Amino acid sequence: MPIEKFNILKSACVPLPVENVDTDQIIPARFLKATSRKGFGDNLFRDWRYDNNNQPISSFVTNNPVYSGSILVAGKNFGSGSSREHAAWAIHDYGFKVVISSFFADIFKNNALNNGILPVQVSESFLVELFSEIVTDPQTTVKVDLPAQTVTILSKGLSEKFEINPYKKECMMNGFDDIDFLLSMKEKITEYEQSRPL
Repeated sequence: MPIEKFNILKSACVPLPVENVDTDQIIPARFLKATSRKGFGDNLFRDWRYDNNNQPISSFVTNNPVYSGSILVAGKNFGSGSSREHAAWAIHDYGFKVVISSFFADIFKNNALNNGILPVQVSESFLVELFSEIVTDPQTTVKVDLPAQTVTILSKGLSEKFEINPYKKECMMNGFDDIDFLLSMKEKITEYEQSRPL
């Protein structure tokens, strides 16, 4: 799956103010049989989105037409539980490019970065403010600036810095996976090898 270059994103948000969302809630285990990464978005949050008769549950946020956008705003401790990479696949396939939370499980965070999703960890107070703004105005636009490592609620001018591994930052900004990054270094590697004494 090619990774899109990521620099600056401005988007409305989909709020999921639920803490401790684990990977089985993100993509239930019964949907992990596929061999391709495509199609997992159909079953993102499956047991929250649909009832036992496979009918959409209107009260769930992704079924509410009021909310849209490519930023998912989630409660604390998002992505806990199993290490399944399918959780990141499902979020990406659904169309989210950024997940904002006040804390991420480490394995999910790495899986997200490896699959072109930017996990933006913010303070508890910023997250509370963001949820409040989205509820007040579902069209609230958030700007995520990867080069500057800032996230901004544009309506309030409220901004906060976030951390990201420098290597992963470079990969996301260039649309590289690990192999693409190595290939981009081919000339430097060759130059280094030729400079070494036999």
